[in-house]
Amino acid sequence: MRNVFVTGGTGYMGRNLIAVLMERGHQVRALVRQGSEGKLPPGCPLVMGNALDTASYVDKVPPADTFVQLVGYPKPNPRKARQFREVDLKSGLAGVATARQAGVAHFVYVSVAHPAPIMQVYIEPRVEVENAIRASGLNATILRPWYVLGPDHRWPYVLLPAYALMSLFPSKRDTARRLGLVTLKQMINALVEAVERPAHGVHVVEVPEIRRASPPPLPDAA
Repeated sequence: MRNVFVTGGTGYMGRNLIAVLMERGHQVRALVRQGSEGKLPPGCPLVMGNALDTASYVDKVPPADTFVQLVGYPKPNPRKARQFREVDLKSGLAGVATARQAGVAHFVYVSVAHPAPIMQVYIEPRVEVENAIRASGLNATILRPWYVLGPDHRWPYVLLPAYALMSLFPSKRDTARRLGLVTLKQMINALVEAVERPAHGVHVVEVPEIRRASPPPLPDAA
């Protein structure tokens, strides 16, 4: 079982991930800002701090062996370039620095699929965080979904026929797979698998692998 520290635990993926990790017996603590305490799953211990400021929480990360970085500005679109740099980039860089200073063994980061013909303002900050992870020397798992389908995140279903059409053409098939859609359940499975099977070095998980993720069975699940 892992001792997991989560940033972004009150968000779309974070709440679901924390609930599953706790159900599977892991020790989980989540960083929250004042006023967001009630958004965590019941029973999850909280740490007050600012995800953009390493100094506000670095001393509270130990004894975690796993750091999961999920902070990101919600519902991305090209008009949010400033927010991506002020929130996604700054929190990602702070998370990397914090994990390194705290001696965390494994860093898990949700990035985004790339390259892509659109949303460069969203992709570029995530690539900068990926570069910081590699430069840090941390063991890390980097997950690269394109869009995660789930409650209030369903509009891309209208794109499924276009993805099916692209898959028929060899020149477009790789793009369709790399920029394919994943469900919230698939994403949570992939994150749990990343936590329970920590990488040595840096392991990148693209969309096809996210779709295939299957967390190991629990010891008592015979």
